[in-house]
Amino acid sequence: MILGMSLDTFVLVHVIISLIGIVAGLVVMFGMLGSNRMPGLTAIFLLFTILTSATGFLIPPLLSEKLLPSHMIGILSLILLAIACIALYVMKLSGSWRWIYVLTALISLYFNVFVLVIQSFLKIPALTALAPGNPPTGPVFAVVQGIVLVFFVVMIIGVWRRFRPA
Repeated sequence: MILGMSLDTFVLVHVIISLIGIVAGLVVMFGMLGSNRMPGLTAIFLLFTILTSATGFLIPPLLSEKLLPSHMIGILSLILLAIACIALYVMKLSGSWRWIYVLTALISLYFNVFVLVIQSFLKIPALTALAPGNPPTGPVFAVVQGIVLVFFVVMIIGVWRRFRPA
């Protein structure tokens, strides 16, 4: 039991939280291209992405005593999200805090999508057949992760150049 839930229920809640964070983050990212801050959706994106990283630490085998790659992504994501929240809510995106916010928020979104791709290849049988292993391996997996990475690099550069909220 984790937080009063069975492991299966907790993992389902974690996945739902993750998907809400990803969808909200993608909408916010596209809104940022038009300098639209979307304060409510941005708060949902940041909160649910923080919850995704925090709840991920409670899922076995992540409760392991060794530092795993998933721990490192979670820790880095939480650090980036803390900086993004400071940039947005404390520093009000003034001066260089605008681009700091863009980078930290969107890199944390990328990490969430990166993990989504890995989990999709692990949990969806058709994808597992294309890229077996834990973690997934092979050219199909590499191409998909490469496309995701290039997409986020292009989007981050675009948002960095265009996001000028009033």
